[in-house]
Amino acid sequence: MTLRVLARNKMRTALTMLGITIGIAAVICTVAIGEGSSAEIREQIANLGDNLVWVQAGGRNVNGVRTGNDNTKSLTDADADALPKEIPLLKQCSPNTDGHVQIIYGNENWYTHMRGVGTNFQQIKNWPLSSGINFSENDVASSAQVVILGQTVVNNLYRPDEDPIGTTVRINGLPFKVIGVMTEKGMTPYGWDQDDTASMPVSTAQRKVFGNYWLDDIFCSATSSDAIGPADDLAERLLRQRHHLRPDELDDFNIRTPTQFLEAQEQASKTFTLMLACIASVSLLVGGIGIMNIMLVSVTERTREIGVRMAVGATEHDIQLQFLTEAIIVSLLGGVCGVFFGIFASRVLASTLAWSMQIPPMAILIAAAFALFVGLFFGFYPAQKAAQLDPIEALRFE
Repeated sequence: MTLRVLARNKMRTALTMLGITIGIAAVICTVAIGEGSSAEIREQIANLGDNLVWVQAGGRNVNGVRTGNDNTKSLTDADADALPKEIPLLKQCSPNTDGHVQIIYGNENWYTHMRGVGTNFQQIKNWPLSSGINFSENDVASSAQVVILGQTVVNNLYRPDEDPIGTTVRINGLPFKVIGVMTEKGMTPYGWDQDDTASMPVSTAQRKVFGNYWLDDIFCSATSSDAIGPADDLAERLLRQRHHLRPDELDDFNIRTPTQFLEAQEQASKTFTLMLACIASVSLLVGGIGIMNIMLVSVTERTREIGVRMAVGATEHDIQLQFLTEAIIVSLLGGVCGVFFGIFASRVLASTLAWSMQIPPMAILIAAAFALFVGLFFGFYPAQKAAQLDPIEALRFE
């Protein structure tokens, strides 16, 4: 009976479903945008490194004025060796000294960022090689003139069909053999091209390229994400002790955990997504009110029908169930259409605006359950009103 009634009033049924359809589609699109954004942030966290703890050279106090970062010369290779030995929460550390150099190959040259690092730098930064090999401990001990290039450097120095492995480039007038190429990492959240870089053994960079004995950074890998905070505190205490800093002296280094910034960004993204989903849910509320309105009109129009049904034996429960079923079916049909329309709209937005979107299956299930709830909630009052009609008065209704 419910299906026949809905089929007789196709336009009314379609318009009633429309509010629910728009509401469900809006919620799904919003959740898809939020999930896509969170997935990108999680990928950026993974790209930062393996539970990265970043020790950076700090500033100096010159005549009462504190300089910027990387101005002290107190971070040393001995500090990089001591951190994983003294702190069990740090499984490995890599020294880092960096600067900018001109790399020349044949008739081509490229000005890029150069790092002098340890053999475990690629592991700590979750940055495998796409081809070639990493330099060895012997290369570090002997200050070997070998280099690993980033993808942007390769693209600007070599032809597309040319293999850089085994070729020789010149850096500061010295020949370096290319032994590896890093995988492409892309841009950072701050717009820096991570692939516009190259790396060599830290001893080679210190003795032959930059001519220094200190480190700009020490990159460490904690044993787990939960160990990052405690490892941060222990590293600070150990370095203050090694650098013989008095209690009233400021640190001559900085310890950063970049994941905190991205996790805060992810939390802000989730909060923003929740806010948008709540705004989109308003259309569901409007759709539910539309269902209640149409069902109340339907009760008025079918008052005589209700009286006839009661006269031939229908109970209040039967009448209530009939009208409640109509509201639920309309709501569920609107919900199903909204799911399909939301998925379609998400794909269109993703391809048009180049946004990353993900629709979790749980969001579809929640949308369907919410549509069912809307039908029950907003259909209950009209169904109850229909069931409480006096059959004698209903039969007299014209």
